[in-house]
Amino acid sequence: MPREIQIKVGEVTLEAELNDSKTADMVWDALPIESGYSTWGDEIYFSIPVSAQPENGVEVVELGDLAYWPPGKAFCIFYGQTPASNADEIRPASAVNPLGKVHGDVTVLKGVCLSSIELSKIE
Repeated sequence: MPREIQIKVGEVTLEAELNDSKTADMVWDALPIESGYSTWGDEIYFSIPVSAQPENGVEVVELGDLAYWPPGKAFCIFYGQTPASNADEIRPASAVNPLGKVHGDVTVLKGVCLSSIELSKIE
């Protein structure tokens, strides 16, 4: 069964779907989450109250991917390249656990001023 979430960053609201991984289960159970966030290139990341082990780790992601970064216990949203990216790839700082995908144009996050972020379930 698809698990839809809402992501609010400043004035921007996006919808996304979580996958069926154990890490995504843990994130779903922790929602709602509200936090400040940081950026690294075109990646938003912030600590969440989830402590997951590496699971199906990937070192290259796609535009709009959601992921969990185990070393920082962080939720990540990829809306473009990071400082570690080469050519046309999007590369996290290190391997991340895939969590899901944003629906629609995630590049709207490029115009958002630093504010807070809210993750919530769409039920």
